[in-house]
Parts: sequence; C-alpha cells; structure tokens
Amino acid sequence: MSKINDFYQNKTLLITGAASGIGKRFAERISRYSGVTLLLWDRNPDQLKIIKQQLESNCEVFVCDIDISDPNRISLEADRLIKQNFLPDVIINCAGIVVGKLFHEHSSLEIEKTMQINTTGSMWVTHAFLSDMIKRGSGSIVNLGSASGYIGNPRMSVYAASKWAILGWSESLRIEMKQLKTGIQVTTVIPSYINTGMFEGVKPPLLTPILETDTIVERMATGIAKGSEQIKAPLIVHFIPLLKAILPSSLFDWLAGNVFGVYNSMTSFKGRSKE
Repeated sequence: MSKINDFYQNKTLLITGAASGIGKRFAERISRYSGVTLLLWDRNPDQLKIIKQQLESNCEVFVCDIDISDPNRISLEADRLIKQNFLPDVIINCAGIVVGKLFHEHSSLEIEKTMQINTTGSMWVTHAFLSDMIKRGSGSIVNLGSASGYIGNPRMSVYAASKWAILGWSESLRIEMKQLKTGIQVTTVIPSYINTGMFEGVKPPLLTPILETDTIVERMATGIAKGSEQIKAPLIVHFIPLLKAILPSSLFDWLAGNVFGVYNSMTSFKGRSKE
C-alpha cells in the first residue's frame, strides 16, 4: 500500500470520461492521496460540478466541459494547462460510448462518434501532452481497452473496432516510449463487461461475471502504480488470445457462441439511460 501511496502522492492526474463510470470512481479513489491534483474532463458539466464539490475537500480539483471528439478543443485546453504548469503526470483515457446495434442499423454519425470518442479522442488527448511529458522524462498513459478488442461480438461491431484500435495503438505507443527511453509508462486496461450502466441489460457469458466498478478501479490503481503493461479482468480474458490462436475459427465460434454465450450477450442490451 505504501508503494501505491508513494506513486500517487503529489501527482497531477487527467481523467477523461470523469463524470460517470470508471472515470468518476477512479477520481474518487485517487483523491484520498495527499497532494493530488485532479483534472477532470467530460461533456457533462452538471455532473462535473457535483463531483468537484464532492472531492475538493480532499484534493485540488479542476473540471472542464470538453468533448474529446473535438481535437481543436483538446489542443486549446491542453495548451492552457501546460502554460499554467498543470502538465499531467498520469493520463487516464476513460471516455467511451457504445451503441449496441447490428452494424447495418448504425447511422454514419453513430459510427463516427464511437470511433472518435473511443479511439481517436484518446489519441488526441495523449498527443496534446505527450511531447511535453517526453521533455520532462516521466509520466503514465493509461488507455481503457476492452475484451471486445480480442473477440468480435454481434451488436458490438463498431465498439469492438474502436477497442481493437486502442489495443494496437496502445501497444505500439508503449514500445515507442520504451525504445526512446522516455521514462513514460503505457498501460492498457482490458476488462470484460463492467457494472457502470454503460452495458445495462447485457447477459454475462459463462465464466465471465460482470465486474463491479470498484473491482476494476482497484486493479487499475494498483497496476498503474506498479507499472503494469496490461491490466486484465476477469481471469478468462487472459485466455481469449490463446484460444483464438490455437483453435480453428469454426470451433472457436462454436465455443464462444454455443458454450460460453458470448455472441448472445448483447441481445438484451439497454445501455445507460439518457440523462
């Protein structure tokens, strides 16, 4: 526990998607450490104000109403923070959306927004700060992937595509930072379904319980502090790439669809209620 405390103490953390779900809970979890400064970004200003009021007695909190699908807005806000000496020590890319439709039912706007918020938004946020972090010689980039980045799933085609992209980008970025000896750690979080409301109505596959938000947040807090390259949960997520590698696709599809029930997990999807 002292190692975790030492890692977060006096750190500045930028969290996207901070008004709900993992982003919100991670902010609450980290606010307990002394000297922490939280930069909370989300496109829900009302919820951000509430969170700021809840946490500002614990630490310094700055909130920003920002849609990370807007690269110009990201750049302007990043420049402002850097000039005010708020260069993040840790960036937590949590912002994400899911539509939950068959691919042909998506509108072009839904496809565009899902890819921008889930994938390119995280890239734009990271890119806005990365050169300055490299000059400083330290930092942590944390990208929220998904087990859907390992396995396709009906009614998750665009979401899965966005998370496959996150895994590839995050892995490449990690290797780049290591080769350049920047001192920057890149961590990819790869969970299954999480009980945040975002996947309300899903039917959890066999051996894949829906994760509680506190469970994955605690693993993230510990893993980031330890410098983990990947944080996976639950246990079955570790074996998906191996199973796909050794089994014929027809057999893997049969197991995933008929035995584990993965391919029917989104049939009753409802999603987060509109606010």
